[in-house]
Amino acid sequence: MRQEKSCGAAIYTVRDQETLWLVEHMRQGHTSLCKGHVEGSETEHETARREIREETSLSVTFLEGFRTRIEYSPEPDVRKEVIFFLARTESTGSVPQPEEVASIEFLPYDRALAALTYADDRHVLTAARDFLETRGAK
Repeated sequence: MRQEKSCGAAIYTVRDQETLWLVEHMRQGHTSLCKGHVEGSETEHETARREIREETSLSVTFLEGFRTRIEYSPEPDVRKEVIFFLARTESTGSVPQPEEVASIEFLPYDRALAALTYADDRHVLTAARDFLETRGAK
């Protein structure tokens, strides 16, 4: 079985005291959180930061203490591990990567949760929101 690894983040911003979460509407037809494959000897954070920049053009700050992992099989004989961090951006002026991302939205938690296609992404978003609330961070 071939192993793959990707890294990404649940990305949020705060506008008018409301936390908004980034979701990507992918050209393949699903809606997800930002993530992508590790390249070369990149660290997990380096991969996540590069993928966020490539897919959204956003700069982010990672919040310490949040790291979660999901695993799934995107095709037969492939096992994919995805590491997610929690990241904040000050800008909502994102530019989607045209080859992969159809559009990007910043949505309130309930709408972002409903927009995500996969249960694993919904679990990551919920964990990220809970982490923020527990820490009292915004």
